Amino acid sequence: MGLIKINGIQLYVDVQGTGYPIILIHGIGGDHQSHFGTLIKPLSKNFKTIALDCRGHGQSDKPLQYTLEDHANDILGIMDYFGIEKTYLLGVSMGSYIAQLVAITSPDRINKLVLTVTKSNGITSSLGRLFKEHETEIKGLDLNSILAKLLKYIVYDPEPMQKHLELFKTTLSPEQFHVANKAIAGFDFRKELSKIKAKTIVISGKYDGLNFPAEGKEVASLIKDATFVEMQYSGHIPLLEEPATYLNIVEQFLLK
Repeated sequence: MGLIKINGIQLYVDVQGTGYPIILIHGIGGDHQSHFGTLIKPLSKNFKTIALDCRGHGQSDKPLQYTLEDHANDILGIMDYFGIEKTYLLGVSMGSYIAQLVAITSPDRINKLVLTVTKSNGITSSLGRLFKEHETEIKGLDLNSILAKLLKYIVYDPEPMQKHLELFKTTLSPEQFHVANKAIAGFDFRKELSKIKAKTIVISGKYDGLNFPAEGKEVASLIKDATFVEMQYSGHIPLLEEPATYLNIVEQFLLK
């Protein structure tokens, strides 16, 4: 697809497949390809996948400041651009916070909701918290080196994930990463999650040191009839740690 103008900025959007639409929203520091590169092709066999680079990320414009509300409005703007009245949403980490807000503010426009490695609230971003907890050990390192060093706190087994370090690398400058972190700091949806009408599944990794499974379970408990799944051999990256299992869980949920 390429760049499209949404809410006054250029967003990069990749569209594949046909069928019922599903919008894929990635995590902080990444983009649609780094986070969903292994998921788009199989999902597009049954659905029209719409994967974007969120504002401030990837090939999309990078404003000097923006908010979680801006992210959510971008999703609604993309829906309007493509004439989509109702859609499925799949969000991972930061993407799951955006998805929650969309489903809270526009409950009649989201049919099904997949929230992966999520939480309902946060004073800072989860990465920001982890960086603070290990500030002595990461002092003086660049961002990509920090992420590689802290991998053991993020995933179930860091050894095989060494082959997927591109997922943890970012093209963002330190300033751009700071802006992205700031946008998802200080949110709390606990009193609003009951507004969600979408059929919802929450997927957490048992060994996630960023968004703990208990936080995912809390989200599921606050959304009517939501299902909670804890993946047994995953941390924060179940899409790559247990790709076949993750895809099966998502497809079973979306296709039934």
